[in-house]
This record gives sequence, structure tokens and C-alpha cells, in this order.
Amino acid sequence: MSPVSHGTSESRGEDRRLLRFEPHLPHAYETIWPALTTPDGLRGWLAEADVLERHLGGAVTLRGADGGPALSGQVTAWDVERVVEYTLTGLGRIRFHLEPVGTDSTVIRFSHEYTPNQPGPGPGLDRPGSAGGRAEDADHLAGWHRRFELLESALEGHPAAPPARADQRLAALRASYTPPAAAA
Repeated sequence: MSPVSHGTSESRGEDRRLLRFEPHLPHAYETIWPALTTPDGLRGWLAEADVLERHLGGAVTLRGADGGPALSGQVTAWDVERVVEYTLTGLGRIRFHLEPVGTDSTVIRFSHEYTPNQPGPGPGLDRPGSAGGRAEDADHLAGWHRRFELLESALEGHPAAPPARADQRLAALRASYTPPAAAA
């Protein structure tokens, strides 16, 4: 069973959305931290880090493995082995807050605040937004859900390229997050 439970979405005013996940991973935070904060670690599950200055205010540039455009920004929170936040132009703010559970397990309190119709974490970080609202949230939630599954796989020693647009697991996750059609 996946350690990733379904994420949630909420409105943050008229033009912002906030997604949340809390994956509980069977790994110590010292193992997870490098996967979130180093070029080698990020490559195994999220994106290529063309630039990654590992300190508050540092520059960061992430590029989807599928060769899409790079997204640049800065490190907007940095508390070693506890909190890292990247704010990227066009993607928004992504925050990872690690909370150890005992000595060999960690909960990641993750949030992604974004403006609808912007790129999301789906196959490449450059995936264009959809029509907005709950349908777009479903795309973003499915993308992050799949990314956290890839993070778990990378932590188990099996790093993977980001999912292809036709990835069957990603399609199943999209369906699970897609709201039912309104009755006519």
C-alpha cells in the first residue's frame, strides 16, 4: 500500500489555491532531507536542479526531466533537516516540513500554493494548467500524489524519471481526484 494518502485542496482567496499532502514515509528524516534539498535527490523523483543554492534566499532553478522550460525562483524557507520551501515563478510556493515519528519514520507536511492556470507537477514541471478550479486541482493533486510515490521509490533505492503524460498510474490518480460531473 502506498504511504501517500489523498491530498486536499482549498481556496486561498479569489486567485490562489492551496494543496496539502501528509505522506508518512518509513524513513528517518536524515534520509529524506537530501531527497528534497540536493540536485541528486531531486533528480530521483521530482526534477533536475539546474541551480540550487542550499540556504535561505538562495537561487533555485528546476527543470522537468522531459526537457521542458526551467522554472526559477528562490529558497524562501530553510531550516536544516526540518523545513525547505521553494518559490518558483510560474509554479508558486512548494513547502516540505519534516516531522520525525520515532527514529525511523517521518511525516512530510507538504503544501503547494499556486495561481490557477499555471504549471504544475504533472509529468513535467512545465505542464500547462487546465481550465482551472476543481479540475485543475485534480491534475495538480494527481501529479503531486504520483511524485510522492516516486519519492518513496527513490528512498527505497529505485529512483525513477518523472511519469510520462500517458503514465497509467498518473491517469488512475487523476480519475480518483476528478470530481463527479454535475447532474444535468
